Amino acid sequence: MWTAGEEMGFVLGVLTGLLALFCCLDVWYFLRVAAVLVRAWFQPPVWDVTAEQILRGRVLLNDIDMCHMNNARYLRECDFARFSLYMRNGVFKALRALGATMVVGATTIRYRRALYIGEGYELRSRIVSWDDKAFFLEQRFVSRKDGLVCAVMYCKQSVILSSPDKIMQHLCKRKVECPEFPEDLKHWVNFISSSSQALRAEKGLEVKNK
Repeated sequence: MWTAGEEMGFVLGVLTGLLALFCCLDVWYFLRVAAVLVRAWFQPPVWDVTAEQILRGRVLLNDIDMCHMNNARYLRECDFARFSLYMRNGVFKALRALGATMVVGATTIRYRRALYIGEGYELRSRIVSWDDKAFFLEQRFVSRKDGLVCAVMYCKQSVILSSPDKIMQHLCKRKVECPEFPEDLKHWVNFISSSSQALRAEKGLEVKNK
């Protein structure tokens, strides 16, 4: 049996450990990722890899600055939406099977109208197209109040140790033609390429074709 002093010491030790954990790590982020993946696991799979998927959200007190959603929160919510997207359409499963992984290679976001405290929204995510190295996604924040697209984000999801073509063939069991790039996405991809070439040139590195 523990004495009262030992019990108090144990409780203080646990609280100190939790405080240190929350100070060193973004614990809520990892808990949210786990919750999103578990929820997606129990939802029906989406067989069309390029189909739009929708997550619903609401602007909470911890999301805001000056009574509207903080700019960085949009990007964070897009992270969670992509995890759900890849879990349900099988991309995560294909990555594991192929021994590959993915990282965000670039993002850009356009804010059209603020989302205010308490306002509900839909986060609509879809794979628009891909090339030999990366998937390109569009993610839209749509107000549930009036249907306005409040923000639009493009994301380049680079595939490591494999390729989008191999992932699509693994999922569909056949060669899948890449959808045509929309004009605005073409401009963004060209910007990424030009920026990369300029930065390589600054360091005196060889300029790549892509």
